[in-house]
Amino acid sequence: MQPKYSRNDWLKLHNRAARDYIHSEWSREVLFGVAKKRKKLFALATGHVLDVGCGYGMNFPYLINATHITGIDFSSVMLHKAREIIQGMSMPIDLREGDAEALQFADQSFDTVISSLSTCSFYNPHIALKEMQRVCKPQGKILLLEHGRSNWNWLGRYQDQHVHQQIEIGGCRWNQEPQELVKEAGLKIVQSERSLIGIFHTIVASPEKPLTS
Repeated sequence: MQPKYSRNDWLKLHNRAARDYIHSEWSREVLFGVAKKRKKLFALATGHVLDVGCGYGMNFPYLINATHITGIDFSSVMLHKAREIIQGMSMPIDLREGDAEALQFADQSFDTVISSLSTCSFYNPHIALKEMQRVCKPQGKILLLEHGRSNWNWLGRYQDQHVHQQIEIGGCRWNQEPQELVKEAGLKIVQSERSLIGIFHTIVASPEKPLTS
């Protein structure tokens, strides 16, 4: 679904919602088990890691096998909090304000590209995913922790009916289909898992385009 907002409006909406997102950490990370999902998935990230839509840095502690981390986000509010969090961390972390759909990095720059709970918030998620593919090394990994439309019919219908309210509240398209987005962007899904009444997805993808018959 193409947003009806201008890019500037989209950014303002997310900056406005950023503090509420930060304050909802306990319910998201503990109650919904997102922290456990981050820990399991992002342990697979190695080498120079790019975190697209890094927010306020929730993924950084779980990147235990990274040698260097670059985080990019378009929200100045999120990045301000992220800079507070990384103080004292031993891992080299480079934070940059930027657009996920126009990454300012050369092709094949990173060993691993990750993103968590972000494709629902990208202005154009297909372009952002293609950018992740572009900057990832051919033998690298793209690791995604996402949420989307439940495969429980009653809940999926509810999400469909209230998606516009969720966008207005926090810029979240909560009825997206993450695995379909990844396939449509031309990435190859190597491994995927769906959990918590069909809402959360962990996806290991390859930047290589899947073979077509």
